[in-house]
Amino acid sequence: MSEAARTGGGLVHLDEIRRAAERIAGVALRTPLLPFPELSEEVGGEVRLKCESLQRTGSFKMRGAYHFVSLLPTEALARGVITYSSGNHAQAVAMAARLKGVRAVVVMPTTAPRIKVEGARRLGAEVVFEGTTSLERKARAETIAREEGLAMVPPFDHPHIIAGQGTAGLEIAEEWPDVDLVLMPIGGGGLAAGVAAALKQMRPGVRVVGVEPAGAPTMRRALDAGRPVTLEKVETIADGLMPVRAGDLTFAHAQAFLDDVVLVDDAAIRRAAAKLLLDRKLLVEFSGAATVAALLSGAEEAKGRKTAAILSGGNLDPARVGELAGVV
Repeated sequence: MSEAARTGGGLVHLDEIRRAAERIAGVALRTPLLPFPELSEEVGGEVRLKCESLQRTGSFKMRGAYHFVSLLPTEALARGVITYSSGNHAQAVAMAARLKGVRAVVVMPTTAPRIKVEGARRLGAEVVFEGTTSLERKARAETIAREEGLAMVPPFDHPHIIAGQGTAGLEIAEEWPDVDLVLMPIGGGGLAAGVAAALKQMRPGVRVVGVEPAGAPTMRRALDAGRPVTLEKVETIADGLMPVRAGDLTFAHAQAFLDDVVLVDDAAIRRAAAKLLLDRKLLVEFSGAATVAALLSGAEEAKGRKTAAILSGGNLDPARVGELAGVV
């Protein structure tokens, strides 16, 4: 399949994900797939954690952002890059731009966690605040991009981003050939699209399931409607899983490759984050804990299965760590 065909709305091919893995090698980390004995015993199946919370900049977003930036034409890259993000993609784009020695501007919501804002600034990005929804910050970023000639690095709905995120799926399949269930959080859907595309094209029998907060079910609603829909309101503690609309391309991948999308409430997410911290000594942000929440709540059955749960990010606001005490 040609690059033009993929950019025009086709599905990302396994070969492109493999090429993405080569491009990001030595920049993005090959994160560990760690056993979780306590959770395995509780759910009656073997569970391993794909720790993207330990990735550079603290989330899987480094994979897609660096892959996208590395493919920009020299003249476009020289003018600088811009993105819109609730936080993790902002930090990843800032890091990618820093490694390339170019300017980065990131548009973040006024409610962005301080740890993510400071992380983007520490990496050299210029931070602009706009509204509270993904559509508001997208519009502001597009305006700045036009006015200042900056290259847009989309947060999820582009084949280069999807291919980059899909490298996490390659790693799971290579390291654990017997895996039969993989769970990943869904915000805009870039991670789910890429990982599902990689796994289903490598191991068609693997069950691949996305997890969303009950208060922000953008992909679930899109799949039910047969097309992306814009939610009037989203509300959840998982700040990285709050787009009001799934991407067109990520939706197409979800339709093609995902076996299901399940929902978890905030109480389950908070319990999962606490369990990860107390039992496995992993500090994971609420968005990243959604997959473990799905197992703990029974939203997805893991009994008798070999399950990989992706922990998508570790940038938990330090002010919220205290909320985890006494939860489990």
